[in-house]
Amino acid sequence: MRNLLKYAGVSLLVVGLAACDGKSDTTAADSKGGNQSSQESQGGETVALMDGKLSFTLPAGMTDKSGKLGTQANNMHVYADESGQKAIIVIEAEGSKDSLDDLTKRMVEQQQSRSPQLQVVTNKAITVNDQQLQQLDTVINANGQSTWSSLVMGKVDGKLLTLQITLPGDNQQAAQTQAGNILKTLQLK
Repeated sequence: MRNLLKYAGVSLLVVGLAACDGKSDTTAADSKGGNQSSQESQGGETVALMDGKLSFTLPAGMTDKSGKLGTQANNMHVYADESGQKAIIVIEAEGSKDSLDDLTKRMVEQQQSRSPQLQVVTNKAITVNDQQLQQLDTVINANGQSTWSSLVMGKVDGKLLTLQITLPGDNQQAAQTQAGNILKTLQLK
């Protein structure tokens, strides 16, 4: 459980800092996860993880960058655009007996202790294919830039699944809409 919070916290921090530093990362990574498959669909690429139990559609321009994280290739998948300002991170961790609401509250507390500028926009229960998930939307303002994050957490086949979408947050309504469009494609089997 602590490892999931650590990975999610680190991913929030890394993606937030990458979005705020203004640097472009153009190194290509061709490594694909072992239980991952993808196919082209309208508007982007459909990604299937967890032996097909999880799928969603990437927006156009996002590609698999998981190879950059070498040691986490089996349970962490990263998809991003070439600038690194738009990213989707999927983490599959050991299950937890804590409720999803408690897990997201703990995550918010940890993130706010690191970044007091973090603002919670939404923290609510959602249902995808009859499975209960928790959605946490946040905004962080740092160094004159804003980053939007939509995090969805759920328990799938005894594993704790975390899917985080990070986007530039200068236009919060547009970022919320883009994240919502990705979440609409989320399927669980």
